[in-house]
Amino acid sequence: MSRRCWSLATCSWLVLVLLSLPGRAEEPVDSEALKKWLAPQEWRRDTEGPIVTLGAAGEFDDTHVFAPCVVREQSRFLLWYCGSRGAVAERVFRLGLAESDDGRHFQKHSGNPVYEFGNGIRSVLTPTVLRRIDGTPIRENGRLRMWFSAAPLTKSNSLHTLHASTSEDGAHWSAPSPPQLEHVYAPTVLKDGDIYRLWYTDVSRDPWIIRHAASDDGRRWRVAEAPALVIDQDWERGRLFYPAVVKVEDAYLLWYGSYWSGEANKTAIGFAVSEDGLRWRKSPHNPVLRPDPSRPWESHYTTSHSVMRLPDGAWRIWYAGRKAPPFTNKYFAIATATWRP
Repeated sequence: MSRRCWSLATCSWLVLVLLSLPGRAEEPVDSEALKKWLAPQEWRRDTEGPIVTLGAAGEFDDTHVFAPCVVREQSRFLLWYCGSRGAVAERVFRLGLAESDDGRHFQKHSGNPVYEFGNGIRSVLTPTVLRRIDGTPIRENGRLRMWFSAAPLTKSNSLHTLHASTSEDGAHWSAPSPPQLEHVYAPTVLKDGDIYRLWYTDVSRDPWIIRHAASDDGRRWRVAEAPALVIDQDWERGRLFYPAVVKVEDAYLLWYGSYWSGEANKTAIGFAVSEDGLRWRKSPHNPVLRPDPSRPWESHYTTSHSVMRLPDGAWRIWYAGRKAPPFTNKYFAIATATWRP
């Protein structure tokens, strides 16, 4: 091959690579469907304190609580969350359930924990339930469908795997499926037409990134080669995690977490929008939800979140918070906020 041909081929390859990279927020946005979502987001906390707190001494969630997953069915909010006892290095998470009439005042289920591996080793982590944009869960054959990550957190370099389960009532779940994917944390799943679409944190190596996969049945997944989201804004540091994806008309909306480069020992939530769920534009106003030093239960972390559009057009987010160091509690409480575009 001549030098000129090699050069043309190389240039063509570089163009394809550049076109496949996730879009940066500062690039021009031509689509009106996307532009309207890139305005500032003014999230307002509308509770005096956290909505889910640590359990009493001896209960399954007396030391760590995080990763709320919320659906709304028949005017009732169901919130699943991960809870654990013990020191950080000894924690094994099980699944709790809380219920609410308004999305702000929750009562824990009397039968908690409602789900676990039961071997005292593997944690149930970051659940997501198949649901519509308005938060109504999509039942298949009359059953809720949940995906979650699992890992033995008591071991170093633990492998995170994706599993699934189903339930009729949200409190009694089928046994975990065999692993569907490896290196998966914080999944979110939408049924887009006849296709199941999965966004998740790829924890196979640092820095963590967000990937996309598709499936015809929600069991066998085709992972896209290019990442969906990577670190490319100045405020982001170290890792991206906890993608929460919804679809509104012609736009996919994604709220995600990152360590905050400008604030030591803190995380915050960023936002991105997409026309196809593969190529994303990040908001120039990121991070859109930040820790609040005036609220001790969420002074340092605001991530592992669930987002829903309410019937009146407003949005509500539920997220986990962490107190100031030392981080005895990996996460300390679950809080909520609203935003009206």
